[in-house]
Amino acid sequence: MKILKIDHLGIAVNNIEEGKKFWCDMLGLPFEGTETVEAQKVTTAFLPVGESEAELLEATGPESPVAKYIEKKGQGVHHIAFRVENIEAALAELKEKGVALIDEIPRKGAGGGKIAFIHPKATGGVLVELCERSG
Repeated sequence: MKILKIDHLGIAVNNIEEGKKFWCDMLGLPFEGTETVEAQKVTTAFLPVGESEAELLEATGPESPVAKYIEKKGQGVHHIAFRVENIEAALAELKEKGVALIDEIPRKGAGGGKIAFIHPKATGGVLVELCERSG
């Protein structure tokens, strides 16, 4: 598996507009709009930081995994995402090594990229996302 870089840090927030007050207004990170990913029950906002991004995650309903995360742990860092060269090969390699995966097959993420999550039980409690994007 070839990890290219840290793609983004996912940050669970109750409300993106409220979250922007710190991340954009106080830190000066650029805001480039939102995108709702219905399949994941989340609205996202990517804030570029050099070659990586911060991703604000707002649940679209109480059944959203992000809503459940906030209910259990509160707002804050939700996941770290690594950009990989070939997500299918990365998942096959991890599965072969016996790593617990949430997604054995990539799904569509924000921005049209392919994403898959590694189970926190395999990582010492950190939710890790793999993503493959063009560009």
